[in-house]
Amino acid sequence: MRYYIIALIVVIIDQITKWFIVSKMNITESITVVSDFFYITSHRNRGAAFGILQGQMWLFFIVTIIVLIAVVYYMQTEAKGKPFLSSSLGLILGGAIGNFIDRMLRGEVVDFLNFYFGAYNFPIFNIADSALVVGVSMIAIALMMESKESKEISDESDSNESSRQV
Repeated sequence: MRYYIIALIVVIIDQITKWFIVSKMNITESITVVSDFFYITSHRNRGAAFGILQGQMWLFFIVTIIVLIAVVYYMQTEAKGKPFLSSSLGLILGGAIGNFIDRMLRGEVVDFLNFYFGAYNFPIFNIADSALVVGVSMIAIALMMESKESKEISDESDSNESSRQV
């Protein structure tokens, strides 16, 4: 249940911030938050991450529906009793739903978080994108932790086997 609450919180924050950007700012308008580093910039994206696959809405609908089904299935089967993993899936679910809502209602995704690292202007993104990146990163960490635990158990088992044979 916790993961659905996390997803709902992500969707609510994502949609409120996007509503604010759409209703209060013109496209390309920018507000300085931290000069030469962080700006709120009204931007629209008809593609995927970093603007790839522009205008391929049918593809995004299909992929998103498959991802949503897979995430919910995995939450119900594999993530039970694993708070870290279930939280990461909740972030992924919320992020996927947040951007899906934009594509369904607007035909594009509203982006607004704009960072500069020196001369490099990082691609503009939103709360849903952030949740997706953090969720996927957490899954990578969970998989590494699980792999390490499996290896330790295997090594301990091998060690016990060696002791018995001597």
